[in-house]
Amino acid sequence: MDTGNQTSVLEFLLLGLSEDPELQPLLFGLFLSMYLISMVGNLLIILAITSDSCLHTPMYFFLSHLSFSDICVNCTIVPKMLVNIQTVSKAITYAGCITQMYFSSVFSCLDNLLLTVMAYDRFVAICHPLHYRSMMNPQLCDLLALFSWSLSVLVALLQSLMLLHLSFCTHTEILHFFCELAEVLKSACSDALTNYIALYSAAGLLGIPPLTGILFSYSKIISSILKMSSVEGRYKAFSTCGSHLTVISLFYGTGLGVYLSSAFSSSSSKGAVASVMYTVVTPMLNPFIYSLRNRDMRGALRKFVSRSFFPCEWPWMLRLGS
Repeated sequence: MDTGNQTSVLEFLLLGLSEDPELQPLLFGLFLSMYLISMVGNLLIILAITSDSCLHTPMYFFLSHLSFSDICVNCTIVPKMLVNIQTVSKAITYAGCITQMYFSSVFSCLDNLLLTVMAYDRFVAICHPLHYRSMMNPQLCDLLALFSWSLSVLVALLQSLMLLHLSFCTHTEILHFFCELAEVLKSACSDALTNYIALYSAAGLLGIPPLTGILFSYSKIISSILKMSSVEGRYKAFSTCGSHLTVISLFYGTGLGVYLSSAFSSSSSKGAVASVMYTVVTPMLNPFIYSLRNRDMRGALRKFVSRSFFPCEWPWMLRLGS
């Protein structure tokens, strides 16, 4: 790589998932479908929660934030990828790359923190049901949401500002479908050791404690559920936690895979494929996971859709669906 040929006006080349021309129409159709499903599904979750007073509880309050974060991460990554596929262009400007990297970092970090807060909420609800209302009061929920948002913004801002001090060569290729921080650092011409230290320190601090807290919460939750004498109570507790556990498994499984592969492997293609899971697939699946496994959410969605599209007929439709 020519370190002497540098410029302040740069373009990066996002090589994407495949350079095979025959695969481009298939990739475009696949990602466009997943993008639309994710946007509509998460938007419906937010509208259903805000319109139904029965869902104005801490669990659904945090779920609405998670759905909004999933919408934002999709809007940050997928449209540019679709444009690149459709126009057979791989270029993204320096400013566009930094902006995309910043917002994708914000919402990935936010997802991580929200999943941790939701695990704590389920821990309190199942292990301390008599104190749930006092412990998970509206003020605490607002503070937890504000803390999650603030920390995500600050960490992403710090990473982005540190990246601005690096120099990059012209004709820089990124073996990814979006400007992921670890892949951008590999393209730097100057020494990026400090950036790597900051990256993996932040990943450790924002990954290990939350994951430990989630595992601790669910170990206590499972222990409490197994002690329940009522079969119906066990089923209800498992059903409310099953959705969250599924989302956690998808998010952390693929997220850890991406960072471990980037740390111990020189292959970027595997990391790009794994990134599709937590940036595109998981946000698309979240609405299905939470709505199909949750009776209250199904009812709220049915009410919202009926009121919105069949305003004169919705009581009849609700009786039919019940």
